[in-house]
Amino acid sequence: MSCTFNVVARYRTKPGTTEEILKYLEKMAAHTREEPGNISYEYFHGVEDDRKIIILESYHTAHDFDLHKQTQHFLTIGAVHIIPELESRSVSTYVTPTAPNEAP
Repeated sequence: MSCTFNVVARYRTKPGTTEEILKYLEKMAAHTREEPGNISYEYFHGVEDDRKIIILESYHTAHDFDLHKQTQHFLTIGAVHIIPELESRSVSTYVTPTAPNEAP
């Protein structure tokens, strides 16, 4: 049985930084979706609280996510332009097992 490695990141932006962070997330998403180990990268902007952002990422393996964190776009866009502008950040990881009747 193979698994999909999933990442859920929850951000709360500093006041006045949300629009800028969303622009950087658009760039981050485009680059991340080009990574060989990435399955999907989606982000969502809060409706009730516009300073909340949720990111859902899926990779073939945990190693692929580790490689993602070493990419140039993560180290520049993420570490330099996004993370410093957050009031809080949490990242959780999960696996989605492939059902026995599904192809691995």
